[in-house]
Amino acid sequence: MLHSMTAYGRSTAQEGQIKSEVELRSVNSKFLDLRIKMPLIFKDREMEIRQLVSTHVERGKVELNITVTGSEHTIEAPSIDPVLFRKYVRELQALTTELGLPSGDIVSQVLRIPQVLVPAEGSSSELEWQLTHQALMEAFTAFSHFRRTEGAALASDLVLRIEAIQALTEQLTPLEEDRLTKTRTRIRQNLADFLENEQVDENRFEQEILFYLEKMDIHEEKVRLAQHCVYFLQEIEADDREKGRKLNFISQEIGREINTLGAKAYDSGIQQIVILMKNELEKIKEQLANIL
Repeated sequence: MLHSMTAYGRSTAQEGQIKSEVELRSVNSKFLDLRIKMPLIFKDREMEIRQLVSTHVERGKVELNITVTGSEHTIEAPSIDPVLFRKYVRELQALTTELGLPSGDIVSQVLRIPQVLVPAEGSSSELEWQLTHQALMEAFTAFSHFRRTEGAALASDLVLRIEAIQALTEQLTPLEEDRLTKTRTRIRQNLADFLENEQVDENRFEQEILFYLEKMDIHEEKVRLAQHCVYFLQEIEADDREKGRKLNFISQEIGREINTLGAKAYDSGIQQIVILMKNELEKIKEQLANIL
């Protein structure tokens, strides 16, 4: 089963007036890129929260928002650093006087300066943490369900794309046989036009034809392409949770075989099929960017 890196999970836990809300969202990323917004009362638990997220999320660009309301900790106002406040007020007053500028509301201007307002310190109560932990675990469950649901939709689309490439590969066989006949006829006609009435050594001609056709042969590429497609479908059904990277590697191998088919085509019909294959492969790569 595939899991999507795009997901969303939300949960709320409440007891009495204290309520903890957790919101978790993610988009695709090569690694786990975690950003957390949470009350300062959980500052001493940040590493624990990060470990919880990494256990349940694995990979993706993740935003975690934690909000706690109804607690004295959460409504405590920040304090003012009196030393910095006086320093900035004096300097601003001196500058406005020196430059003849209107002073305006110096107080509000100073309060916007970083570190003048000191966030209130404190630690969470046991109940606040219990509610937040409960909300986190429920949000992880919803988040994982979202990933599985999205992953199932992606898997269905990927299977259709691979099956389309398999069907196009089967269409190559009659074109390949017809191409050999056309190539032999075209070379013989060109020789006849070039040499006119001169005699052509048939044995040498057949040897040259065989050498030329061998360079154009695409049987091995078709076999390898078919094998890669089967392997891709098997990996989709595998039990591994993280399969995006492996599927991406297989898709690269599929791309190499398709490119080689195009290079050896020497036939407009085969080239058209190769273009259709590449179109399906591009759609596969777009979907794989969002697979865990």
